[in-house]
Amino acid sequence: MFRSRYTVALTVSLLAAAAASLQADVQSDQRTKFQLGGALGRVVNMFGGKAAKEGVTSSIALKGARKATMGDTTGQIVDLAEEKVYDLDVKKKSYTVKTFAELRKKMEEARAKAAEDAKRPQAGEKDAKPAQKDPNAKEYEVDFDVKNTGQAKAINGFDTKQTLVTITVREKGKTLEQAGGMVMTTDMWLTPRVAALKELQDFDLRYAEKLYGPMVAGASPQDMAAAMAMYPQMKPALDKMKADGGKIDGTPILTTVTMDAVKSTEQLAAEKSGGDSGGAPPTSIGGLLGGFGKKAAKKDEAPQTRSTFLTTSTEVLKLTTDVAAEAVAVPAGFKLQP
Repeated sequence: MFRSRYTVALTVSLLAAAAASLQADVQSDQRTKFQLGGALGRVVNMFGGKAAKEGVTSSIALKGARKATMGDTTGQIVDLAEEKVYDLDVKKKSYTVKTFAELRKKMEEARAKAAEDAKRPQAGEKDAKPAQKDPNAKEYEVDFDVKNTGQAKAINGFDTKQTLVTITVREKGKTLEQAGGMVMTTDMWLTPRVAALKELQDFDLRYAEKLYGPMVAGASPQDMAAAMAMYPQMKPALDKMKADGGKIDGTPILTTVTMDAVKSTEQLAAEKSGGDSGGAPPTSIGGLLGGFGKKAAKKDEAPQTRSTFLTTSTEVLKLTTDVAAEAVAVPAGFKLQP
C-alpha cells in the first residue's frame, strides 16, 4: 500500500516541458519523503513504519530508454521503448511485468467505475438528478512569486543557493485573509544546471505523460486523487507551477514543498467564539480542515490561521554518469511471476 507512495517524491518544482530525447546516462541516490497532515497523516505514520517517518533512500539509474529505481525491499524498472513496467520484490527475488496498455486499461476501468458509482442514487434517494454546475460556484485567482533569498550552502557536495516559490490560490476579488484559500511553498536549494539530473526529470515526465497524461511526477495516482478531492485548489496551484516553473534557473538538490490551508475571516471568528459557520458544508480549503485545528487548540488560544496538510521533500545524495547495463536490468536470479 505504501510502496508507491514513497518510491518517488512529489516534486512539483520539476514540472517543466519534457525533452524530446534522452541521451545522458546517470545514476543517483535520492532520499524522498511524503507526509500528509491531519488524521490521515497520523494513520500513514502509524502504519507506514520508519519509511513514513524518515523517508526512503533509493538508487535511481537511467540508461537509454530504461530507468531503474531500487530500494531495500522493492524496485521498479520502466522501459519507455518496450512500454513495459517491471515490478521487483527484492526479498522474494521475483518480478512481474505489465505493459503500459494494461496499466492504462486498469486506470480507465477504475475511472469508469467511479463515474458510474457517482451516477447511482444514494441510499434513500428515489430519483437521482445529474450533477449540474453551481451558478454560485466561486472563481479563484492564482498568484505566483519567485524569490532568490541570497542564502547559500553546500549540500552533499553541491554548491547551492536558495529559491522560494510561493503560489497562492484565493477567491477572485478577495484577499487570502478575507476568504481563505491555499498557499503552496516550494523551498529549493539550486545548483547550476546539471544535465544528468535533468535527464532523470525528463524521463519521469515522459513516463507520466505517456501513461497517465499530464500529472504531478512522483505521486501515485491514488495519492493525488485523494489529495485533490480534499483540496480542490491544488489543481490550479500545480497548473501554475507547471506553466511558470521553467523560469527557475538551476537544478534542485534539495526541494521541500508545503501546502497550507488558510482559513477565512468568517471561519476564524466562528472558532474564536466557540461556534461554527452556521453548520453549512465547507466551501473553501479552510473549511475542509474538518475542525482539526479548532479541536487541537486550547480554549484560551487564538485559532490557527493556517494548517499544513501536505509536505514533500526530495534530496539528491550522490550522482554519477558511469552506468553499467546491469544497473537497469532485472537482477540475476530473479524469477518472473505470472
